[in-house]
Amino acid sequence: MEDASRTYPADRCPAITVDEILDLDSRQVPPEVRGDSWRDLGTEPVTAERYTSVAFFEAEKKHMWPNVWQMAAREDELLQPGDYVVYNNVGRSYLVMRQDDGSVKAFHNVCLHRGRKLRTESGSADDLTCPFHGFAWKTDGAIKHIPCEWDFTHLKERDMSLPELRVERWQGFIFVTESTTQLSLRDYIGAEVYDRFGRWRLDECYTALWIGKVVNANWKAVSEAFMEAWHSIVTHPQILPYTGDANTRYSMWGDHANLALTPFGLPSPHLAADNLSEDDIIAAFSRTSGRSASLEGRKLAEGETARKAMAETNRANYLDALGYDSSDISDSEMLDAFTYNIFPNLSPWGGFVPNIVYRWRPWPDQNATLMEVRLLARKPKDGAMPEAAEMRFLEADQPWATVTEWGALGEVFDQDMENLPYVQEGLIASANNRVELGRYQEGRIRQFHQTMDKYLAGQLP
Repeated sequence: MEDASRTYPADRCPAITVDEILDLDSRQVPPEVRGDSWRDLGTEPVTAERYTSVAFFEAEKKHMWPNVWQMAAREDELLQPGDYVVYNNVGRSYLVMRQDDGSVKAFHNVCLHRGRKLRTESGSADDLTCPFHGFAWKTDGAIKHIPCEWDFTHLKERDMSLPELRVERWQGFIFVTESTTQLSLRDYIGAEVYDRFGRWRLDECYTALWIGKVVNANWKAVSEAFMEAWHSIVTHPQILPYTGDANTRYSMWGDHANLALTPFGLPSPHLAADNLSEDDIIAAFSRTSGRSASLEGRKLAEGETARKAMAETNRANYLDALGYDSSDISDSEMLDAFTYNIFPNLSPWGGFVPNIVYRWRPWPDQNATLMEVRLLARKPKDGAMPEAAEMRFLEADQPWATVTEWGALGEVFDQDMENLPYVQEGLIASANNRVELGRYQEGRIRQFHQTMDKYLAGQLP
């Protein structure tokens, strides 16, 4: 077993490391970027049936989902008292509701009379009146009205408040859990990851774009496609001129958090023989990147790197233009992909550029997933928080590239999605019931499964 303090295993891509890239950047890199925690989690395969078995899916529903912290909403989805979000997952339904004092409560979205869902869509209300018979609750969950009360005098002796869930708020995200024994959210994520997002201030951001689409693959298989970068060599060849895919640094903390830090602004190690110039990098980036500001037509000064120019452009567009001070913000934080995962189904990107947030939910069973992609934009420094964009649901025949607002990013998602239904079909057809994982580049996937096993065995929470 490797020493947990090592940042890289002995066997890794021989190209320049992330730390060596950071050493060359134009501004000092803060500890939030330098921090690392790699662990050797072994090389045992995982079974294919974890993605295909009805029994395994039912075990997840019983032992894992009710006991984890789930991101149910963003603050900008419920800005005013009485605003609420309906969050559905694996047969559970929750109401996340803004209170008069600005706090947030979460309730099981079930009428305590005959069991109808109180709400089927997110919205705003002065109370929660059941559309079936008219039982009503206040926005704080207390019972408000019982129709034909003469027939329900026996309920005076019973607690008719809506059952609540635990709620915690972090960086604009609102998390809920049914568990009364689960760790606090900070301890669940781990203080190192939880606290470092304080620098990036995602609570200053709002949902500028939110797209959802059903993918015909298990939710774990879909999420794992975004836990490693090295598939880019075949799946995303157009981004290799400016993406350090095999340079990516992988880190893990505790049971519930991990990171893939992928550097941008330099060619993939797989293109080393092409000897791409800094101008070649800029040109490729301007053609095919949908996440950062374009540098089309940008002329590099003598000795200036594409990475430095790309970071400067992002600072000007995404911080300076909005009234924020970017003087101490590193190139890495304005450019690189800080793809964090919070177990089980949330991936918030760190850094300061428009942040991507992924969320995955079974939809409705082990063979399909609702994949959601949000783009968070930073509000003007002295401006009010904008209301979140509503989720735009793509139908089966609508490619991700039809979302024109994110430019070339849609093509990248379509390339990922082309693989996933065939991954699921292959897992179902597997002859040896094994999925083999790389020791370093797919270590986050292994951590994910080992954490899942702890929930299924009752070792967590």
